[in-house]
Amino acid sequence: MTVDAIQEVPQLGLSRIFNKLTNAFAYDDWAKISIAFIVIFVLLFLVYYFMDSTSQKRAAFSGSIVFLFLSLISLGLAFQKQSLDNKDNPAIVFAQKSEVKTEPNSSGSEAFVLHEGTKVQVLDTINDWKKIKLADGKTGWIMSNDIKLLNNF
Repeated sequence: MTVDAIQEVPQLGLSRIFNKLTNAFAYDDWAKISIAFIVIFVLLFLVYYFMDSTSQKRAAFSGSIVFLFLSLISLGLAFQKQSLDNKDNPAIVFAQKSEVKTEPNSSGSEAFVLHEGTKVQVLDTINDWKKIKLADGKTGWIMSNDIKLLNNF
């Protein structure tokens, strides 16, 4: 039950396409795809090396360069996906009403108020305070006992 109506900031243009592509597979799947592209690259390069015909050599070399490029792209996407997965640290507010502060102490000014059931991303931890970010981009500090982490690893 969420009381706070927080609108997610929409992604636009190339960032939306890049994020959809990155999230299409898990990072280990992206790594496997990269390995498959490297194997195809090596096979095409061997075909290029042992062929006698100029046109077949040109086609095999061009294909090998394309698969090398695809391998590097998929490897980059694997690292990007792993980075995104490591940064993903969701939590749910379990306090009826929780004040989010601008700094990690009780005397800090109130940034905004959250209610039970609101989903947040935990960015940092200092003592009994957690820095959170909402889907709309707002950030602040909340007491650790007001939220429960969803990823406990």
